[in-house]
Amino acid sequence: MASDDPRVLVSTDWLAQHLKDPDIRVLDASYFLPGVDRDARAEYEAAHIPGARFFDIDEISDLRSDLPHMVPPVEKFMSRMRAMGVGDGHQVVVYDSQGLFSAARVWWLFKLMGQNDVAVLDGGLPKWQSEGRPLEDMPPVIRDRHMTVRRQNHLVKDVTQVSAAAKLGDYHIVDARSPERFRGEVDEPRPGLRRGRIPGSKNVPFTELLLADGTLKGPAGLKLAFDAAGVDLKKPVITTCGSGATAAILCLAMERLGKSDYSLYDGSWAEWGMFPTLPVATGEA
Repeated sequence: MASDDPRVLVSTDWLAQHLKDPDIRVLDASYFLPGVDRDARAEYEAAHIPGARFFDIDEISDLRSDLPHMVPPVEKFMSRMRAMGVGDGHQVVVYDSQGLFSAARVWWLFKLMGQNDVAVLDGGLPKWQSEGRPLEDMPPVIRDRHMTVRRQNHLVKDVTQVSAAAKLGDYHIVDARSPERFRGEVDEPRPGLRRGRIPGSKNVPFTELLLADGTLKGPAGLKLAFDAAGVDLKKPVITTCGSGATAAILCLAMERLGKSDYSLYDGSWAEWGMFPTLPVATGEA
């Protein structure tokens, strides 16, 4: 990994040095796909990085939607953050228990809400644990703090905008799912969804952006992954995946490369794959 960047990605060494800073707020954003027999909150309560709060991706969402963990209303986000003691002037560090899986989604959500002092912990909880760093099972002491939110609408796209982009070709649509799901060769984790991909989209599986220890590749490795998929990073990008979680890893990687003209399709395949009127492509791209 390159140098630490508190607005994008920080190392376990960096967090260990800053863990006791008064304005550091650490969030455990662990999340598991449907069918995975693990309980993120229970695992957090059993052991987490000292002082970490649990960020419930499914609850801190728009529960009016039938789609999974859609972006919450601004007022709800502000309310939940205040209840967690996260607000203006805090440096936020987000991690998850799989290395780098769902933490980027919460990083992106903070960016969407106009918060810039937020970073993902590179390698997450597995790397922290492998280095013998401290864990605790105590709940953090919470002190209210107001958060000022300025939603950055350019960072998110809805189905109408993505459908238009697919027709016009004015964006690269980049899918973070596995090649087998992208080609429509296997069923989706969520029942009832069609197989396949958004026509014209390109495939950069999020795993191609990670090293074996779950840390993000360096800039050269990240660019190689996008180049290999035919993604021209001079063109604006819309990221997508199964439900808008790992698509954020693509956003994180582009931010690491200095690219800012990206957005995330919040509904992702959970939405696109549900509607029979939306076109679907299968097979090799």
